[in-house]
Amino acid sequence: MHKNQIIHTDDAPKAIGPYSQAVKLGEWVFVSGQIALDPRTGEIHGATSTDQAKQCLRNLKAILLSAGAEPKDVLKCTIYLKNMDDFPQVNEVYGEFFHEPYPARATVEVSRLPKDVLVEIDAIAHVLSGE
Repeated sequence: MHKNQIIHTDDAPKAIGPYSQAVKLGEWVFVSGQIALDPRTGEIHGATSTDQAKQCLRNLKAILLSAGAEPKDVLKCTIYLKNMDDFPQVNEVYGEFFHEPYPARATVEVSRLPKDVLVEIDAIAHVLSGE
């Protein structure tokens, strides 16, 4: 039986609430939603959805690496957008970050996100032992 491992890295923003950056259970990594916080300053990075999506994905990658995973190990993402009109720009950034075969994904518009950011992205990854 596997025990949960709490994942934390200083290369991604600290949790801004009662949650962990990620939780690893065996070969599975569940990454909490990442917003465009710069881990060095604690400030929002970028005023556009494009810049914020890039920071979200940098944070996501830092957490994955801390858990022994990589972007190629991601099986599922959810993208939360404050405005669905930003979808094409965020989709382009996402397509530059992930490569085929792409993870499964849902994208939803929400009325508000933490710290009034424009984008939030979470992920589930699977890392095979010995890879």
